[in-house]
Amino acid sequence: MDNKAMYRLSYGLFVVTARDGKDNGCITNTVMQVTTTPNRITLAVNKQNYTHDMIMKTGVFNVSILSEEATFDIFTHFGFQSGRDTDKFADFTDCKRAENGVMYITKGTGAVIMAKVATTLDLGTHTLFVADVTDALTLSDAPSATYAYYHAHIKPKPDEKKPAADTVWRCKICGYEVKADELPDDFTCPLCKHPKEDFEKVTAGGKTVWRCKICGFEVEAEELPDDFVCPLCKHPKEDFEKITKS
Repeated sequence: MDNKAMYRLSYGLFVVTARDGKDNGCITNTVMQVTTTPNRITLAVNKQNYTHDMIMKTGVFNVSILSEEATFDIFTHFGFQSGRDTDKFADFTDCKRAENGVMYITKGTGAVIMAKVATTLDLGTHTLFVADVTDALTLSDAPSATYAYYHAHIKPKPDEKKPAADTVWRCKICGYEVKADELPDDFTCPLCKHPKEDFEKVTAGGKTVWRCKICGFEVEAEELPDDFVCPLCKHPKEDFEKITKS
């Protein structure tokens, strides 16, 4: 099977938010309207996401429909860190609280949909939520950002995101690696949140690395387990490409 054929499907991009004691949100591309009478949408969320557990418990969520005005920092903020150990709304100001008590994103957002879960379907790695639309509002006339637009215009190109350096810094706690001549003093690991002091300097040389074709995350290994998923964007092993660093 040519899995790249799946990339030809047209997706939107969304920040799905929920509240259960604290506010949280994650990036998804799995929201769609399925009926108009009643007005219902579906949302599929990976069970590893903290937002998934919050929606399962409360049955309420909001969908901020990202527009072409959205910047990459929105995706890194809500997609490249976990709400289990990070308060994503602690210092985030581009948001408002809707009448249903859940936050929604105002920056780079074309519209917002408020929803209440009507039923769920277990999809194995994900849960499919079928939800009634309880309210909605338009924030901008900017076109909605598609998955293709994100890769072409929002996501930094590899040479823009990573400096041309031969030095790699490896987190001694979780193994995350970043390519840079030096790390900033305030650098923290995007996975385990440990500081610069917990990184060791290594030199890339003849090692096998698997790079996620979706978000660029890299992991050093001869082979990836069949059930491996990207710790950043949650895509499976099939979305990793094998490279050799010399």
